[in-house]
Amino acid sequence: MAETYQYKVRDKQGKVLEGSLEADSTTLVANKLRQMGYVPLAIDKKATGGLQKELRIPGMGAGKVKLKDLAVFNRQFATMIDSGLSLLRALNILAEQTESKALAGVVHEVRQDVEKGSSLSQAMGRHPKVFSRLYIAMVRAGETGGVLDQTLLQLADTLEKQVELKHKIKSAMTYPVAVLALVLCIVTAMLLFIVPMFKGLYHDLGGTLPLPTRLLLLVSSVLVTAFPIVLVLMAVSVFLFKRWIETDKGRAVFDAFKLKVPVFGKLVHKTALTRFARTLASLLRSGVPILESLEITADTVGNTVASRAVHDVQDGVKQGEPIAKRMAEHAIFPAMVTQMLAVGEETGAVDTMLDKIGEFYEQEVEATVAALTSLLEPALIVVLGGAVGGMVVSLYMPMFNIIKLIK
Repeated sequence: MAETYQYKVRDKQGKVLEGSLEADSTTLVANKLRQMGYVPLAIDKKATGGLQKELRIPGMGAGKVKLKDLAVFNRQFATMIDSGLSLLRALNILAEQTESKALAGVVHEVRQDVEKGSSLSQAMGRHPKVFSRLYIAMVRAGETGGVLDQTLLQLADTLEKQVELKHKIKSAMTYPVAVLALVLCIVTAMLLFIVPMFKGLYHDLGGTLPLPTRLLLLVSSVLVTAFPIVLVLMAVSVFLFKRWIETDKGRAVFDAFKLKVPVFGKLVHKTALTRFARTLASLLRSGVPILESLEITADTVGNTVASRAVHDVQDGVKQGEPIAKRMAEHAIFPAMVTQMLAVGEETGAVDTMLDKIGEFYEQEVEATVAALTSLLEPALIVVLGGAVGGMVVSLYMPMFNIIKLIK
């Protein structure tokens, strides 16, 4: 039985048209529109009072897609579209050759939806865990403007820079985390196995032990007798902390704290500014409206303090204020950023200025990571030596007293 479908298409001149057709399926509507020389942007079944259910293949698209896999997929996708391959053929090839099984399943579903008449942005919008709002907004702007190939290339650059930035942050954090974990393991092992051996020895000798030795023996006794309880308390604390930072209030407090942490706070701040500049520049260059661009940027900047500042800038733009005016009221945005954006607004080159800001803070992140590495190496060695050395000295202090008494 034929049903009515509403469609949105782009003609050969790039003009967007809307209308409706009767057909047995969205696939037939899409084929008919293509025969008429149109490029389908959206095909929706006209509402009849019931709910239209969408069939999915069980298990398809399940699993987490890594940002690195998505960046590789997007570069290949952009190259194929830029080379003149049709959208369906490009998606079909990518679904077969993508190494990530989770991403391959999602691409397969996207291809099926496009084949049924959905636009690429609509099809990707059904997978929000894989394709972010930034991604979908840029694809939609590229489809509407008839420059999907250029938009995909911009997206590929954006994703690759996000992967590179994420890698830099991980490289800065891996070394200190590994060393601190090593320190914790060594200290725990000494408290559980080494210190108790000295406790029996000192008990037989009698006498009053030095204060550091008594404190060390007390901590060791508590840890030995209540080690399972300590593990449970640590696990519960980590669980409650994760649940707390998932709340709006907890996340806001924790993000504000991260900005104030010595040394690491600067890295977090510069990373947030890099994401802000790169994301907003990509959206504006793709033709996404300024208010929607600011909304998406606020959601993807990665820090609650910066996100609230961007939302406030968005409110100012709604009232007709320049972007730089509201930004100057927030300490999260340095004076250089607001001044460069003010110049960009006056010259009509906001996206260019945002690119320059993004490049500057990317270099700053690199410099900060290098400085952290050179600073943390000796500092962590001191921490490791101090922790182990302090315990050894505390254990042997009574022996020094015994030697003096013997003399």
